[in-house]
Amino acid sequence: MTDSPHLTHGLAGDEIPADWPPLTAGEVDTLLRNYPALGAPVRIEWHSPRPLSAACLVETTTDIVFVKRHHRSVRSTATLGEEHRFIAHLRGNGMPIPAVLNDSRGQTAVALGDWTYEVHERAAGIDLYREAISWSPLPNVDHAHSTGRLLAMLHDASEGYDADQRDTHILVARSELICSPDPIAALRSQLHARPGLADYLQDRDWTSELAEALASWHAAAQPRLARQPRLWTHGDWHVSNLCWSDDGANARITAVLDFGLAAANFALFDLATAIERNAIAWLALDSGTDAAHPDIARALIEGYRRQRPLDAADIHLLADLLPLVHVDFALSEVEYFNAITHSRTSANVAYDTFLRGHAAWFGTPPGRALLQAIRDCA
Repeated sequence: MTDSPHLTHGLAGDEIPADWPPLTAGEVDTLLRNYPALGAPVRIEWHSPRPLSAACLVETTTDIVFVKRHHRSVRSTATLGEEHRFIAHLRGNGMPIPAVLNDSRGQTAVALGDWTYEVHERAAGIDLYREAISWSPLPNVDHAHSTGRLLAMLHDASEGYDADQRDTHILVARSELICSPDPIAALRSQLHARPGLADYLQDRDWTSELAEALASWHAAAQPRLARQPRLWTHGDWHVSNLCWSDDGANARITAVLDFGLAAANFALFDLATAIERNAIAWLALDSGTDAAHPDIARALIEGYRRQRPLDAADIHLLADLLPLVHVDFALSEVEYFNAITHSRTSANVAYDTFLRGHAAWFGTPPGRALLQAIRDCA
């Protein structure tokens, strides 16, 4: 085996040194001793460029597996177990998701020192978009249609899963704030349990800034959001979390990856997230390039409702939700960067560029045009 340094995706679409050290041959060897059926590790085949954890593909004497490592301040074994139980439910209902492997003691999440590990089967198919950054738009309308349809299938498979909400806010896509009639009061009530976020916000005029970010959108959407049926959702439905049979227009999706952001929300939350992740070139906002891709948004919606009905009211709520869907997760990133990686610069990007900037963009002519293109789908 060989150890290979790597860079990760930065918030500006660049490549930067990793916050977390790459997985090494020695630690993979130690971990996989708890998985005797896999045999001995031979080499690390690939390091993931994703920035919020460390992950790699490992070739063993019997197989190739995906190993992911989190700092214990981000994911405990109990917190990872929440994700793994949801995956098991979806797999039981036919979703193509790689299995999470049990170690010799029957655990799917393993704590070793400061780290928490998980080991997954290798995903079937081609990881066609694995180098794509999460805020990069999907370039293929046919793939967008397939992506929307499979999201609807995942929501069908999620029905009946009634687990409690996640035990953490850190790097989880939740919706309590945007569903609350008073998001500022709701966030204030959370801060005693979120000291890392409270520490950051004490230096900001956050009540005014959050009110400004929400002002154009929240009052009209909130009563309808609060009535949405509860459903566990993926939370990060970007094509880089899907594998494909081939690179052709008619390719089928062979695997769904990465349930790290999954939580109890509602179905339209996931569809809005899919549009936000795949149909807007957020990193191009300052370049003068047209950031909105309404054809991708429409294809996601059309694919979704081929599988799962959406009436006119759903479509209008989807458009009203889109400027809000990122709010809870953006604050979770602020908390992560401020309290765990101790990067004030990254926390500022999450707060000013992501939380406030994305909400404000929907008030610009291109943003409003995208929302109208979605409403036209009704």
